[in-house]
Amino acid sequence: MGILASKSRETGASDPILTRIVNEDKVPWYKKPNLRFLYLMLFPTCMGIELTSGFDSQMINALQIVPSWKLFGMYIVSRMILGFGIPTCIVAGSSLIGELGYPKERPILTSLFNVAYFVGSIVAAAICFGTNNIPSNWGWRLPSILQICPSLLQITFVLFLPESPRWLISKDRSEDAFEILVKYHAEGNRESEFARAEMAQIRSTLKMEIDASRRSWSDMFKTAGMRKRVLICSMLGLFTQWSGNTLISYFLGDLLEMIGITSSIFKQKLNVGISAWGLVCAFIAAMLVTRFRRRVMYLTCTISLLICYICWTVTMQQTMSAIARGATNNAAAAATIFFIFAYSPCYNIGYNALTYTFLVELFPYAERSRGIAIFQLFGRGAGFFTTFVNPIGIGNVGWKYLISYCCWLAFEVCFVWFMFPETAGRTLEELAFIFEDKSLADKAVHAVEKVVADKDAKDAIRISEKAIAATQDEHVENVGVVRTK
Repeated sequence: MGILASKSRETGASDPILTRIVNEDKVPWYKKPNLRFLYLMLFPTCMGIELTSGFDSQMINALQIVPSWKLFGMYIVSRMILGFGIPTCIVAGSSLIGELGYPKERPILTSLFNVAYFVGSIVAAAICFGTNNIPSNWGWRLPSILQICPSLLQITFVLFLPESPRWLISKDRSEDAFEILVKYHAEGNRESEFARAEMAQIRSTLKMEIDASRRSWSDMFKTAGMRKRVLICSMLGLFTQWSGNTLISYFLGDLLEMIGITSSIFKQKLNVGISAWGLVCAFIAAMLVTRFRRRVMYLTCTISLLICYICWTVTMQQTMSAIARGATNNAAAAATIFFIFAYSPCYNIGYNALTYTFLVELFPYAERSRGIAIFQLFGRGAGFFTTFVNPIGIGNVGWKYLISYCCWLAFEVCFVWFMFPETAGRTLEELAFIFEDKSLADKAVHAVEKVVADKDAKDAIRISEKAIAATQDEHVENVGVVRTK
């Protein structure tokens, strides 16, 4: 069976019983002490990974503007070390956020994971702006030293995080997993219907996943459904790096030079402004993930990026043509800067806000970490490629290089339209067999139904007992009244 044949109209999407139970919970997270503590610990630890990533990426861009930046050898070595550490942490951190978060807030949490990137980016941009005029090598050394701070936050607070309940269950530590679910998803109530139903759903789903899996990399290609997941996450890795964002992230100074802007101070100010604008756009997009469906947001992202890049290409051509004639076109140069800023909301609404939300939902637990690792492999490979190709392209063909991105973005629109499934509005276990036989999903649903039915039966018995007791008390009172008379 081919990859496309696995579509099967998403027959594996199960009945969202647990989601309906979650939707009945009207208490906000900040009024739940245990859940509030969990979320506060997730920010410096798991989301702190993207703080490091944002700081690192921004330094590559900002330090190229600093006049004293000279030594490249040390940066090659440091990039190799960071290139090994950051993806490993991202795979673990993004999975842990999705698996620890309460289902109601999980999409927002995994979306905020990438928002933290811009926090690190702004800090790095501001630091490099402050050290821009230091004439010695401390102009680039000081930002490099301060890059250790986000990692120190992670090391300090990671000891306060609980383990993933799904990982514990997979290691036959169900009691420990249940205690975590009770503490953080039920605020210590061991009789919680939701905690028991969630536990039953996770256990039944994991059992089916593990029974059908050999827990090896070959599982990623064994079935049509898994092959489709691998294709989607691989292309998503390419899309997040080949959509033109690396031009702005790493070569902003070169782009500004091409339209006649040479002041390093102005470049640094613009760089800080773009980073701050990116944070605003990313945060707003993250807050929208529960309001719009995944495919709608991804299609909005890709189509708007294509339009933005076409307009940017035109304004860039007009600006560079004027400079080639020995003239200036300030209106076109200003429009180019406008579209550089306009790029941020277009990119963030999909590739930033949804990336890890979508990946966590796309893969079942047994293959989730491997799926995100494949995404990282393609994403990092694409980033490595563009880091070397972009300067050659803009250096040799100028504005015409942007046409290649326009063509690629058109392909992205088509791929998202035909290949991306809808994953919104369900728990992770309800999505575990989205590309597989619906009978597998139904087995997990039956486990939840049994817990809910048992709970309803117990409630009915309690109500009946109370009713009988009340009737008996009323009878005794009536007898007492008769005897008194």
